[in-house]
Amino acid sequence: MTFDKVEELRPGTYGHNLQLRVLSAKPVVLHRPQGGRAGGNMRIAECIVGDDTGVVVFTARNEQGMDIMKPGAVVEARKARVDMYKGSMRLAVDKWGTLKAAESPADFKVKEDNNVSLVEFELITVMQ
Repeated sequence: MTFDKVEELRPGTYGHNLQLRVLSAKPVVLHRPQGGRAGGNMRIAECIVGDDTGVVVFTARNEQGMDIMKPGAVVEARKARVDMYKGSMRLAVDKWGTLKAAESPADFKVKEDNNVSLVEFELITVMQ
C-alpha cells in the first residue's frame, strides 16, 4: 500500500491513507444534551500526528483514540478525511475509515516544523 503524506492534505478532501507517528494526545470530553438521539458524553482525543513531511491535528473519537493514540505509537489511518475547524485543517477517521496500530515499523523522523493545521484557510465565494 502506498501512503499519502501530511504535506499533501488539503481542506475538504477524503480517502487519505497515511502512516503516522503520534507525538501527543490530549483527552477531551464533549457534553451533549441528554434526551436527544446522541445523548451522553462523547470522548475525543486531540492528537498531534505526523510523518516525514509534517504534522497535523488528528481528532480521534470515542474508542478510536483512547486505546491506540499514545505518544510514540505508529498508526495507520485508512480513508481519513480532512475537516475544517475554525479555518484550520483537522484529520479524522469516520465510520467509513479505519484507524489501527501500524503493522510494520516506521522508519521516518517526524518533521515537526511543518504543522499544516496552523495554516489558516478562508472560504471565498466567487460570483459570476
